[in-house]
Amino acid sequence: MKSKSFLKDLYSIIAFVISGAICAGLIFLLYDKYLNTLGFEENLKKLTSIYIGISGFLSAILMVFLAASAMRQKSYKAKIIHKISKTTQKMHNFRNIAEILFNSNIWLPGLKEYMEKDYADLTYFDVKEFYKGKSKLAIEFLQETHHYGETENLYLELKSLLMTNPKEKHIPETITYPMFYDNGIIEKWVEHKCGSGLWYVFGYKFGNYKEALNLEAVFERHREKILTLANTINHEMFENSSFNEVFFSKLWEHLTKDVIPKLSQFQNHIDKRTPRLIYYLYIVFLLLTVFGVLLPLTYLMLSFSVVAIIVGFSIVISTIFYVAVTFHIFLSKEVNR
Repeated sequence: MKSKSFLKDLYSIIAFVISGAICAGLIFLLYDKYLNTLGFEENLKKLTSIYIGISGFLSAILMVFLAASAMRQKSYKAKIIHKISKTTQKMHNFRNIAEILFNSNIWLPGLKEYMEKDYADLTYFDVKEFYKGKSKLAIEFLQETHHYGETENLYLELKSLLMTNPKEKHIPETITYPMFYDNGIIEKWVEHKCGSGLWYVFGYKFGNYKEALNLEAVFERHREKILTLANTINHEMFENSSFNEVFFSKLWEHLTKDVIPKLSQFQNHIDKRTPRLIYYLYIVFLLLTVFGVLLPLTYLMLSFSVVAIIVGFSIVISTIFYVAVTFHIFLSKEVNR
């Protein structure tokens, strides 16, 4: 694939060089003709009107196409924004649930104090990326003998869902719920499958963690709020749920398999750059307009030097040649992007 891409780029460069050579050659030949042929300037003037008409027609087509493309892109982005807004709201609800659990008394006594004192600057991402050697604290954490029923990692995972930036070390007192989540944090959630550890524990290993994760310690009003939020996330899935490990298993599975991947997918669509083909056609439009319409008109109205029209003719002809031999390359790149 890389070799094909390289060949296509090389082809475009060669075509550009040839177009430049054609342009320079035409300027030389036409100017030589002007110097050595009587009445050649009059012939150029007669051709100028036709030349302006053709260039103007092509420019108009390109302008309509570019405007239509811009409108389509705007409409597409509006649809994606609508979808991402719904998914973002679901993520808000998940994070609200995570916040309630994080600040609740489900943890063993002393866990919060231990984590916030000894590992205050440690994040779930640091632990998952310990092999990169960037965090000595992560390596120390993994080598440490823990005394809280192996819930330390779950604590960090839940904490990671409350972050809005992967570089954050401390969770603010008031959790923020942004209009759109930062790409960096979404990428980290996806990369490390945040929520999957919680799903695994509640779904498959809760018997081992029953003493360390006390769901009964969650206040009644908080239980109701969590169930309401879950219902808002997916009514069909959580309609008749009870506040237990089965509910949380389904909840974190839904986050891991559905919400975070969709959030990432929609975010990627939002961040898509304008296609290169559009820039390519805009440059062609600009060259045709300036050298095919404006310059000849100025030449006719202000009686500029004949060199101006010779340069204009040459640039437009070489541009058309370049488009003719490279358009399929740009088109195939956009199709395969």
